[in-house]
Amino acid sequence: MRTLALIDHRVADFDAWKRMYDDFRMDSAKEGVRFHQVLRSPDDPNRVVVTHAFDSSGEAAAFIEGQTLRDAMGRAGVDEASVRTEYLEEVESGEL
Repeated sequence: MRTLALIDHRVADFDAWKRMYDDFRMDSAKEGVRFHQVLRSPDDPNRVVVTHAFDSSGEAAAFIEGQTLRDAMGRAGVDEASVRTEYLEEVESGEL
């Protein structure tokens, strides 16, 4: 069963943030990210929700709470005060 980290936050400029996110993707894979999604609010283009799936809750917490991610988020223009993180355990997944 995987652990999903859901990170809701605001960014200064979505396009600049997305370039940084794409550049950081290989680093996140090395840190245990097995799956990701980027979601964007249709009403607020600078509100972003990212999901990352991990093999365990320990891996999820280590990555999300680690300095490497915090540094990358700072360089990407994330409003640190807006960051909200939630950890969820996967019960079921699939495509229909």
